[in-house]
Amino acid sequence: MKNSIYFYVIIVILTVILTSCKSFSQNNEGKAGPQTNSVKITGEMKNVMWKGELYGTIDIDTISDKEHLYGLGPVEYLRGEIIIVDGRGYKSTVINDSTMDVSETLKLKAPIFAYANIENWTESNLPDNILSMSALEKFLDQNSSDIKKPFLFKLTGTADSAEIHIVNLEEGSIVSSPEEAHKGQKNFIIKDKRIELVGFYSTEHKAIFTHHDTNIHIHLITEDKKQMGHLEKIDLKKGTVKLYLPKQ
Repeated sequence: MKNSIYFYVIIVILTVILTSCKSFSQNNEGKAGPQTNSVKITGEMKNVMWKGELYGTIDIDTISDKEHLYGLGPVEYLRGEIIIVDGRGYKSTVINDSTMDVSETLKLKAPIFAYANIENWTESNLPDNILSMSALEKFLDQNSSDIKKPFLFKLTGTADSAEIHIVNLEEGSIVSSPEEAHKGQKNFIIKDKRIELVGFYSTEHKAIFTHHDTNIHIHLITEDKKQMGHLEKIDLKKGTVKLYLPKQ
């Protein structure tokens, strides 16, 4: 009889513990959902470049939660660039060697794409000696130890100059190397413009969403929304730059 009582008590205690753990887990999941800073990545750069997987792996317009959505990637079949800034999407395409078209739309597909819903940011003035892409990457390397990776960041300020590119493959192109993937690409120079950057940072996504020699992948859009593309290089104006990192 005594053994039966002990057994019953143990069963009751275990039931209470398991129920509490389940409740705690559900509550935590619920809290994580609305403020999710976690980055979702579709496709892999190496598959686009070496295997010619140019088709869209994501239809951006079908992302269920577009509130405070940020993202970046190329247009499917490498026919343009995409940036999403706080739920608003922009597509850039090449018109000719000196002209691009930037249109606002979310009806886009991308072969690789990184995105996250970020409502709350930690804002800071970027130090005056952080004016180039390499300096920015080094700064992020040294100042993001407490941020879950990978993460998206944004930056606003004035560019004394910047170089961006737009991928521009001919229709029907077959790709089996990075050289072929960038065939037709056009580069554009930006001078003395207010700009916004949306960037991706990770130490674990080389050849997946960053090139093999960097931890960052950044797209730039000018404040007037007339120029946008993949950032190649930048010279930021001292004293104008604010960096935004996802609040943890």
